Amino acid sequence: MDLKKIFLKDSCPTKVGGQAVLEGIMMKGESKTAVAVRLPDDSIHIRTENLEEKSKWAKYPIIRGVFIFAGSLVHGTKTLMYSAEVLENYVGEDGPTYEKDKMTIWLEKHFGVKGAWDIMLYFSVFLALLFTVGIFIIGPTALVDIAGRFVENEIVLNLIEGVLRIVLFVIYIALISKMKDIKTVFQYHGAEHKCIHCYEKGLDLTVENCKPFYTLHPRCGTSFLMFVMVISLILFSLLGWPNLLFRIGSRLLLLPVIAGISYELLRWAGKSSGTVVKILSLPGLYLQKLTTLEPDDKQLEVAIIAMKAAMEPASTPCYEGKYVGQRYIKTEAESGANTEPKTESESDPDAE
Repeated sequence: MDLKKIFLKDSCPTKVGGQAVLEGIMMKGESKTAVAVRLPDDSIHIRTENLEEKSKWAKYPIIRGVFIFAGSLVHGTKTLMYSAEVLENYVGEDGPTYEKDKMTIWLEKHFGVKGAWDIMLYFSVFLALLFTVGIFIIGPTALVDIAGRFVENEIVLNLIEGVLRIVLFVIYIALISKMKDIKTVFQYHGAEHKCIHCYEKGLDLTVENCKPFYTLHPRCGTSFLMFVMVISLILFSLLGWPNLLFRIGSRLLLLPVIAGISYELLRWAGKSSGTVVKILSLPGLYLQKLTTLEPDDKQLEVAIIAMKAAMEPASTPCYEGKYVGQRYIKTEAESGANTEPKTESESDPDAE
């Protein structure tokens, strides 16, 4: 691993971020987010939205990490569901063929379309949290509880728990990476990082300019998760080795603190290229070798289109529609976005 290709010299670190979704990418700029999805007919569906105003808590270290993490979890799930919905409703030139399941029909009947969407969204987030907490927080400490009958050293027990948590997480990532759809998502993840590297280096956003960059980036959500694992190991060790119920309760209560500290470390890693930062970033960067794959040209194209749309000024009206032949074919935007029509030149991000 060549760290010089990750902590780029003469690059300008930004707060630009993104997320790989099903057959596409979400990019977040200073004032907008853009989701670009490659459709089965090889065109690209794109939607832009204005960012909500920052919470007053966003200026307080540690605390802001908790709110940003919670918001990212909800928004990330929402974006992933949106990409799935876009793909389900586009099949070639014949238009929508997606049939709603009985549960969706029942929810829409009793709560309305928006209400049904919100219920499915927050239920998905709840299930994700339940799975994560159960497998990676409660699971390891419960398993190591058995080792407590044979090992008396509290430091060793906490070390075993922390290492087991990291091993379980790495195994989980390695297993899902074998799935075809997940492989594609990881390719888009790599495309997202290459595109951000290119942008922060000040180069024109083209496929050829993005290609040479690494798929690894110091300011990645994967690195955040690794920071969480390592920091939890350290903090939990300070609590000794009390009974199982107390350990489970204390670990759940400390999660917001761990998320806040991890976020501050991630911000630091994104701004600095010092030796200490590089050392702290190594575990997360090695984990990114599992969660990012080399993208093809079409996937890089999707990343570039999403990036250009996300970097449009706040005054630019939001839109939603197909991107074909360097032009947008707009449809009425969903979820309350501003859909004021744009001129032909404004619709083309490459137009001068």
